[in-house]
Amino acid sequence: MSSTHPDRRTFAIISHPDAGKTTLTEKLLVAGGAIHMAGEVKARGAARRARSDWMKIEQQRGISVTSSVMTFEHAGLVFNLLDTPGHEDFSEDTYRTLTAVDSAVMVIDAAKGIEPQTLKLFEVCRLRSVPILTFVNKVDREGLPPFELLDEVADRLALDVCPMNWPAGMGGTFEGIYDLVDPALMLPDKADASRMYAGERLPVAGLDDPALAAKLSPGALAHLKEETELASACYAPFDVAAYRNGDLTPVYFGSALKEFGVEDLLNALAAHAPGPQPQPAEPAPVDPDDAAVTGFVFKVQANMNPAHRDRIAFMRLCSGKFERGMRLTQGGTGKAIAISRPMLFLAQDRDMAEEAWPGDIIGIPNHGTLRVGDTLSERSDVTITGLPNFAPEILRRVALVDPTKTKQLRKALDDMAEEGIIQVFYPEIGANMIVGVVGQLQLDVLISRLEAEYKVEAKLEASPWDTARWIASDDPVALKAFQADHRGAAATDRDGAPVFMAKDAWEVGYVTQRHPAIRFTATKERRFAAVD
Repeated sequence: MSSTHPDRRTFAIISHPDAGKTTLTEKLLVAGGAIHMAGEVKARGAARRARSDWMKIEQQRGISVTSSVMTFEHAGLVFNLLDTPGHEDFSEDTYRTLTAVDSAVMVIDAAKGIEPQTLKLFEVCRLRSVPILTFVNKVDREGLPPFELLDEVADRLALDVCPMNWPAGMGGTFEGIYDLVDPALMLPDKADASRMYAGERLPVAGLDDPALAAKLSPGALAHLKEETELASACYAPFDVAAYRNGDLTPVYFGSALKEFGVEDLLNALAAHAPGPQPQPAEPAPVDPDDAAVTGFVFKVQANMNPAHRDRIAFMRLCSGKFERGMRLTQGGTGKAIAISRPMLFLAQDRDMAEEAWPGDIIGIPNHGTLRVGDTLSERSDVTITGLPNFAPEILRRVALVDPTKTKQLRKALDDMAEEGIIQVFYPEIGANMIVGVVGQLQLDVLISRLEAEYKVEAKLEASPWDTARWIASDDPVALKAFQADHRGAAATDRDGAPVFMAKDAWEVGYVTQRHPAIRFTATKERRFAAVD
């Protein structure tokens, strides 16, 4: 990073549902001074809402289904925290969010270890070489032994692990956390069991310091000495280069709910996490030190404020100094867009952004002009890459309960397709639009938002097809002949790109073998040049 502009830490939190990601998000905001209390987390029922969860279906189910952006300052740095969907059905939105970060925090439940969604999200990070800090959560509850947890991370994720602190007991025997890097003991708050950690940090000279014996029970101290000596012999020492290359993960034990280890995690992000990194692009990667402003839209969210029917495009700034009022060129179309009301976010709260730097996430109000995957730049010759659409795994027809609401339905489907929540396909034969999604929960979100935001009551009906593939060929005659022969399964997407609708995976394999001149792809990067 150049010293000519301020540094950023743009990171995401990834985890399996219920590992404590949303709680950790909130406590990081508290530790960073962005909010003053996390009372919502302690409440029950309808009041138990974290600041990053605001959509109606999230409030009903207690899960995050959109990616919220929160910006705050700490230790002289600006942090951009992206709270990603944890539910397995939202891998597409999560993938796009992970294209916008430079590092990630992986949250693991101490009682459960590596869970399927954690593994899936980690693989997405690995594809992009995103460095990962690991936070083993809920150590104040009964859980797996620390060595078992560390070995599972090392074995299943093929990473070197480096414990940065160590719990003195777990669950009912928990007495505190020992800092292995800067020797100190973090002690529970005996006066407030709900909070547990009150920031009492006892610096010590080492494990033999008498101050430790005065605070820990003899059994806990003996166990701590034995385990930490073994850990120092078994695991790799911390190496910042190995971490930033994605080869090593520093591991912090703690409790987000009880505020143990949260501040240490935040300080580690400040000290070790990388600043803005070069972004893949054509004709060449965009470096954060490039003078020209360049960014890309990784998310579009409609109706964040339903009263105003607003539409926000979230742009990750990759290079240059952005200033309010700038005119940026939309990649591919050549259209110049004046950005007069850019926003910074703290969940639903928003402030006008007078300026922004590489690593920042800004919101751009627009009316359908911007879509996921768009590049915005002072240059006209650059396109950020690596934000694909994924082939849907579920296809459904949408049937209106009230046929007079056809116009509203089309508007709603168009809005949500621009957001990347759903995909819309137009079959060659028949008037019904087909909605495609990666996971079942997206369909629930579709129906919920149709009712809550667009006042449209609809039902989902079975489709003749099970999946879809984008098709292309170097031989236009062969492509045209294939489409003619399979007209009943031919469709186009919103960009006009040709699509083959398949009954099942077997049919995809069958037609792929029968038509070697045709490429059937499960992902598609938006290419303006291919679309009229």
